[in-house]
Amino acid sequence: MIAPGTSRSRHVGKDVEQREEEWSVSIVEVANGLEKREAGGEADTAVMGLHRRDVSDEQLHRFEQYAAEMFSAFGMELDSPATVDTPRRFVRALLDATAGYEGDPKLLTVFETECRGGPDCRLSQVIEGPIQFYALCEHHALPFYGHAYVGYIAHERIIGISKLTRLVRLFARRFTVQERVGQQIADALDAMLAPHGVAVYLEAHHLCTQMRGVQEASPLTRTTFWRGEYADNPALRSEFFVACGLQR
Repeated sequence: MIAPGTSRSRHVGKDVEQREEEWSVSIVEVANGLEKREAGGEADTAVMGLHRRDVSDEQLHRFEQYAAEMFSAFGMELDSPATVDTPRRFVRALLDATAGYEGDPKLLTVFETECRGGPDCRLSQVIEGPIQFYALCEHHALPFYGHAYVGYIAHERIIGISKLTRLVRLFARRFTVQERVGQQIADALDAMLAPHGVAVYLEAHHLCTQMRGVQEASPLTRTTFWRGEYADNPALRSEFFVACGLQR
């Protein structure tokens, strides 16, 4: 079922308002669309991984006790004014940093494309970035952080620019890996807009390689993801990088 949208303009015609209502979708609905599989149409919850986390106050208190025991064993003094509340703050911060599992309560509203069939309709790009993001590596639960650049070539629909930032952060605020974040962003945009193409470029610092292990000084991991016209057209990929200011 499609969630109703709200038009902010008092001069929009009724037919346009109706289209906005028809094209206003929540992230949960996007997930439902992505999760449908050919085999019997069954949902594959691994595609988007959205689920409401039911964590009680009793559980949070127990987790705080576990954290306090761990911090104390590792050397933290927990009886000072600065640290007495650290276990509670740690658990609450971790819960907040992984809120992407629950989706975004804001609607992801899409609109009719501005392209009217001209020769550049399969070439004109919409690009947003840099979009700052923070995530937690699922291997060590340490942060990785950086910037995302997202582009697409509209077909029949376009999306509000701020919603691209919301989409990036929806997938980043989880226990995840950089490769998965980029794939999920590309797949979600593809499902929502059915565009001619999608481009996603991520660059991030991984603290798991800086604080431990090889302890690299300032590594930067770069990943790219292409859909549609971008996958087939090297010139579009080059133009995307130039527009993002990434051409070196």
